[in-house]
Amino acid sequence: MDWSGEITLSVIFFCLLILYRTSLASDAVLMSGAVLLMLVGIISPQELLSGFSNLGLATVAALYIVAGALTRTGALYGLTDLMLGRIKNIPLAQLRLMAPVALMSTVLNNTPVVAMMIPIVSDWAKRSGIHASKLMMPLSYAAVVGGLCTVIGTSTNLVINDMMAGESEGLALFELSWIGIPAVILTILYVLLAAPKLLPARGDKLDTFGDGAQYTLEMIVDPEGAIVGRTIEDAGLRSLAGVYLVEIHRGERVRAAVSRKETLLAGDRLVFAGDVSSVVDLQKMRGLSLAEDHVFKIDGDRSQRRFVQVVLGNNFPYLGQTVRRSQFRKIYSAAIIAISRDGEQIKQRIGDITLKKGDILLLETPSDFTQTRRYSRDFLVTAEIDGSQPVVHERRYLALFILFAQLVLVTTGLLSMFQAACSAVILLFLTRCISVDESRQSIDWQILIVIGASIALGTAVENTGMATTLAMDVVFIVQGSPLLALAVLFLITAVLTAVISNIAAAVILFPVAQQIATQLGADLTPFAVILMIGASASFATPIGYQTNLMVYGPGNYRYKDFLVMGGPLTILLGILSLIIVPAVWPF
Repeated sequence: MDWSGEITLSVIFFCLLILYRTSLASDAVLMSGAVLLMLVGIISPQELLSGFSNLGLATVAALYIVAGALTRTGALYGLTDLMLGRIKNIPLAQLRLMAPVALMSTVLNNTPVVAMMIPIVSDWAKRSGIHASKLMMPLSYAAVVGGLCTVIGTSTNLVINDMMAGESEGLALFELSWIGIPAVILTILYVLLAAPKLLPARGDKLDTFGDGAQYTLEMIVDPEGAIVGRTIEDAGLRSLAGVYLVEIHRGERVRAAVSRKETLLAGDRLVFAGDVSSVVDLQKMRGLSLAEDHVFKIDGDRSQRRFVQVVLGNNFPYLGQTVRRSQFRKIYSAAIIAISRDGEQIKQRIGDITLKKGDILLLETPSDFTQTRRYSRDFLVTAEIDGSQPVVHERRYLALFILFAQLVLVTTGLLSMFQAACSAVILLFLTRCISVDESRQSIDWQILIVIGASIALGTAVENTGMATTLAMDVVFIVQGSPLLALAVLFLITAVLTAVISNIAAAVILFPVAQQIATQLGADLTPFAVILMIGASASFATPIGYQTNLMVYGPGNYRYKDFLVMGGPLTILLGILSLIIVPAVWPF
């Protein structure tokens, strides 16, 4: 290895050190390292950019949009309500969470699956009286091992499979299930047995209302909705997190202190009280719609609306008038959904409330309201509520059908994964399951930059002879044993993944795996598969896998929690892989 190899090794080492010791973004650090290698002439500008034209990277981007459409249409919300239920037994709760999440992660990239599930699991934990820390780490682990079941389950699988295609045919869509399904079973059993002792009890249970603004909101039971004929308890309206059902208006009758056994009828008006985030979540429930008739309706497509909070100032021209007389909707093109005064709910119909200075209004607005009214003197503060875009429930079956059709086309070999994913994206646009702007927001651009930069670093490892040198060292250590070589490759990958992102570790080490297979005269496939597994077996640190980092805050974890819980699981998965991989993909 000459000077170029030493420089490449130094650059990669410093990138790892920076990522481990600082909170700098991984995409910025890895891209800076790749640019530095280009500037010193180790890789060309074309090689630097080649990673961003990688077919696997493009497929990942398309699948992010597919997952975004499923979230946008609420296609999976009904399934999660059905699978989670209302239970307080922690092992049973973990089982009912992990099994379906692993299943979803086989056909959807696991990162957006976890992003979608975190708020659902958080609310479920509060309603069930379970510490969030007992569920968040199992959520991440289930998504990780579920992604091992198919080529499209993780970004790592997609990219490594595409890199394999240069020397072999690559893997079929469900071929990884030979190792993925046993890995899912092992992980679930491990969590059920180890979690009682190894997982901490942290995170909020069901809380009372906090210090924020409290609202009263009125919803209508849709005549053809999913909750008509169900009891309050069965519909999940009794144990909502941060919000409670105050009363039901049925015709001229008002039912207060509503029994959990009360049956819901079409057209019932349900009055809820709660904080802003909980009130916003209500509008995403299938079977309920906002009772907008008393505050006027907004024209246009409701799917493009947002929830916005504004505070009335001295210059608001309609102070002292009721909502109905102010014609707020006509003037501001926004509907007043709820009003809070001095942090308390106002127990009146919204149309009859007299507007006063300092009132906090919760509005349903067009998507451009915040920009157009940001500097209005009528309001002291204007702020859009995160995640408040309405769910387009009526298109959920379309989104599910498009996903199913995509999988069929890939499984039958009619289209490649990239072709099928692009076709699915176009259909999702045409059926308005997701808009162009929403699709941009659904893509994790940081992950894509990490992939592209990592491919450039991997090219440098190959160009400088580092891959050959490291492969020779591995072959010498294992004395020509392919099985021991697999074990060493898994260990190196798992350790490297613990300090940088999983996909960066896999892509950088892929040339090493190629050289090990070449020098042993063995087939590349088992080494590529063990690389995928080792990169995904990042259970021991929060920074090694993006889903671990995503649940770190919501689970109120500490760094050592992942080491204590995930370290043994990494070892067990490594042993399982060394048993199954050589049997399924011979050397």
